Amino acid sequence: MEGERMGSYEESLRVMEHLFQKDTQFALATVKDEVPSLRFVDVYYEDAAFYIVTYGKSRKVQEITENPNVALCKNLYSFQGKARNIGHPLQEENKEIRKHLVNAFEPWYFEHNNEEDQQMCYVKVELTNGFFYEKGTAYRVDFLKKEVESFPFTFDIKILE
Repeated sequence: MEGERMGSYEESLRVMEHLFQKDTQFALATVKDEVPSLRFVDVYYEDAAFYIVTYGKSRKVQEITENPNVALCKNLYSFQGKARNIGHPLQEENKEIRKHLVNAFEPWYFEHNNEEDQQMCYVKVELTNGFFYEKGTAYRVDFLKKEVESFPFTFDIKILE
């Protein structure tokens, strides 16, 4: 595309870590029977995926089980991906990510989550593509092909609260 340059995929991942490797709130869109559903969730980013701490019987987990295609949005940051319930936090395979999630969500993790409840779970959103920006540069990333386009970008939209 004219005016765009190929950026480094590794550079874009470093920017993602800087922006989202902490408690970040996004709107999460799921779909059931061709009807979209939207809610706000706290996410943590690691290795081209967002993680969500939730409850196995929640509407979002039920919708993800039926249709794993999801979208996430915050301001002009937008991502699409495939989501799946990766199980209870105390499962052996979740040991490492649990450490990161407990740390990132430390102010509220144990106050709002009961790890004794077997329905507590983590949802992993493996990113397929996304758009984000930092310090005057935007990144349009294809996470599947590990390709990125970067270009000058100024966020000049007034966000009303």
